[in-house]
Amino acid sequence: QVQLVESGGGLVQPGGSLRLSCAASGSIFSIYAMDWYRQAPGKQRELVAAITSGGSTNYADSVKGRFTISRDNAKNTVYLQMNSLKPEDTAVYYCNAEIQGDSRAPASDYWGQGTQVTVSS
Repeated sequence: QVQLVESGGGLVQPGGSLRLSCAASGSIFSIYAMDWYRQAPGKQRELVAAITSGGSTNYADSVKGRFTISRDNAKNTVYLQMNSLKPEDTAVYYCNAEIQGDSRAPASDYWGQGTQVTVSS
């Protein structure tokens, strides 16, 4: 069974920084795309940033220039460095990954449990 465990959320003042981590564990043959989503109260879940297995990245317009997604394939971990944080970045942040657990099986989508990020003075 595959698990995604996030860490690094918390309370930060506007203009501050946080670094989120998401580690995949369990029966893993290969990890393809790894993404970060967020969901604010009363809003739909939205894609924040994505990274392919080859390192290509994509960002939501609202975070371009402030957030950086990266991954360590040896550690099966994806990171989200968040700088110049704004109150509107407040949300629960979820890690998502496309993981193939067995060479004979197709890849499946997995989600972490979410980590709260609150930007407030």
